[in-house]
Amino acid sequence: MINLTVKDGILILYFFQNCVKYIPLIFPLYRQHKQKTAGSSLIICHIPQNSTDHLKGEAREFDTFPNEKQRISRMNAYIFLSNLLFLYIGFFGFLCYNGIEVKKLKVNTSKSKNAESFYIKQSYIDSNGKSTSRTIRKLGTLKELLVEHGPTRDDVMAWAKEQARIETEKFEQEKANHCIPITFHPNRKIAHGEKRKFQGGYLFLQSLYYELGLNKVCRKIRDKHHYDYDLNAILSDLIYTRILEPGSKRSSFETAKNFLEAPTYQLHDIYRALNVLSEECDLIQSELYRNSKSVLKRNDGVLYYDCTNYYFEIEQEDGDKKYGKSKEHRPNPIVQMGLFTDGDGIPLAFSIFPGNQNEQTSLKPLEKKVIEEFGCEEFIFCSDAGLGSENNRLLNHSKKRSYIVTQSIKKLPEEYRTLALNKKGFRCLSDHKAVDLNSLTDDDKEELFYKEEPYSSKKMEQRLLITYSPKYAAYQKEIREKQIERAKAMLSNGRHKKNRKNPNDPARFIDKTAVTKDGEMADILYFLDEEKIAQEAQYDGLYAVCTDLFDDEPEDILKVSESRWQIEACFRIMKTDFSARPVFVQRNDRIRAHFLVCFLALLIYRLLEKKLKRKYTCEELMSTLRDYEFADVQGQGFIPIYESTKLTDALHEVAGFETDYEFLTKRKMKEIQKLSKQSREKS
Repeated sequence: MINLTVKDGILILYFFQNCVKYIPLIFPLYRQHKQKTAGSSLIICHIPQNSTDHLKGEAREFDTFPNEKQRISRMNAYIFLSNLLFLYIGFFGFLCYNGIEVKKLKVNTSKSKNAESFYIKQSYIDSNGKSTSRTIRKLGTLKELLVEHGPTRDDVMAWAKEQARIETEKFEQEKANHCIPITFHPNRKIAHGEKRKFQGGYLFLQSLYYELGLNKVCRKIRDKHHYDYDLNAILSDLIYTRILEPGSKRSSFETAKNFLEAPTYQLHDIYRALNVLSEECDLIQSELYRNSKSVLKRNDGVLYYDCTNYYFEIEQEDGDKKYGKSKEHRPNPIVQMGLFTDGDGIPLAFSIFPGNQNEQTSLKPLEKKVIEEFGCEEFIFCSDAGLGSENNRLLNHSKKRSYIVTQSIKKLPEEYRTLALNKKGFRCLSDHKAVDLNSLTDDDKEELFYKEEPYSSKKMEQRLLITYSPKYAAYQKEIREKQIERAKAMLSNGRHKKNRKNPNDPARFIDKTAVTKDGEMADILYFLDEEKIAQEAQYDGLYAVCTDLFDDEPEDILKVSESRWQIEACFRIMKTDFSARPVFVQRNDRIRAHFLVCFLALLIYRLLEKKLKRKYTCEELMSTLRDYEFADVQGQGFIPIYESTKLTDALHEVAGFETDYEFLTKRKMKEIQKLSKQSREKS
């Protein structure tokens, strides 16, 4: 149905009425032209004062009629028909309109000689476009109402206003529940190229995008650069498509056309925008961090740092794409990414560096940016052993910063390694009672045990915290026994040669020796290395961390270290769910812009997870967002074609709008789109 206000409808109808009233002028003028060309004479006459009001005193050229009465009769007939048409269109528009324009219900009073009466009245615009009112409910006289709602007139008025509010809500509810008839024709074919299905899951992402103020950041960038495309629209669509349907930039552009709000920019604008995004990458990250603090409280007292890399399916090095140690064991050039997250696993900052660079050296420049540009000066740095070099520990050993890093027991100096492997001196983490690991029972399987040792390195004094978990020890033993069985099978089958051995390769348990026959030839004998197996078994269940927090409780330190899984989950989401590679671009600046989009998508997704209180898995949330679609119905509105669940209810609560209705008018959908671009209160 046509969804216009009555005011709009009245203006349109007045326009049509006046157009129709001028029909009697148009046809005579046309006949004048015909007669002129035929040599007929024309006369100029004035419409008499008793004719129409809107044509009084106006001089017009008319064709002559046989007599004056016939001319006036025909004029009146035209005006009568125009008024009749006006009433018909007005009546039809009233039937089509799915509601009248109603103002808020108010309390009115009327005073007579003997009493003052209270009414609830409704203001509205009638079919003639005039503002009027009608009585909805008579509340009673002041004398009657003082008995129950007194003792003063102000008390009665307050009660009457509350009744008006209730009646207003009742009317709005009735208006919202009206039915909209839609006709379908079983024999009518669908027109070619008519889009009927639209993606709506981006609306929830859009809500967070605007909460983070990324539109304002784009506006700030626009003031620094000269371009004519809409950077805000391009960046937002790239982020939404990276989450909903990741692919190349061309693919993202095509995917965005399926959104309820289709892009107005062109494909070439995207590639131009990548250059600007790369140049302003640091600004976007710092502004985003500051803006995110108004969305929710950032846990920036602990910062996790880790690195990963992405390979390119090329054979020659180019730019930052260098040969290095690929995390996926690919023999291709790679670029590397360093990532900071806060204590809740929400991304904070990232950097891109060449594939042949030592990842330990990537920390200092990015941490310097976090301190200077983000204003994060006091935090605990936490990383794994690979990034926890002594220089990186020393970097975070200051009055305002400290560190907690994992420590490889196997790489400790022999003195400290012997102390760590000694099963005496441990304490139970739950009650801090002394325990000998050799005397543990089955009741201790779920417990965690620890001991502390001072640890002196070349440059600093540290605190070494060693833990033992019987449950983790049993898990490692089970895995190793399976690997031993595979190693034995390799020996029996003669398939014991390996070109490369990784830490989990069963071939590491196979050793060889040379046997001489008659002093002429040496044969190679392969055997199971029992000594290597026993050596690995002594590390089962052990885990160590180093820190400069000498006064903190062991359980607090271990809790921080154990939460490193969150940054590893971030990399998994980017690589698996967001398909961060293949990258589909080659230039260094555009590669950086590509990973900026991945970073922003990850940030928005993790914020959404936190707002949903982490009740849903990544698979559940991604599936719901990607299946969140609407069907257009004859251009009148939309029907949701997704499954309504508790998750969709939670998404609506977080975003501040709802779409779980049988039918959404075009106007309602526009309101929802507008709501998705408004900031909400801090969570």
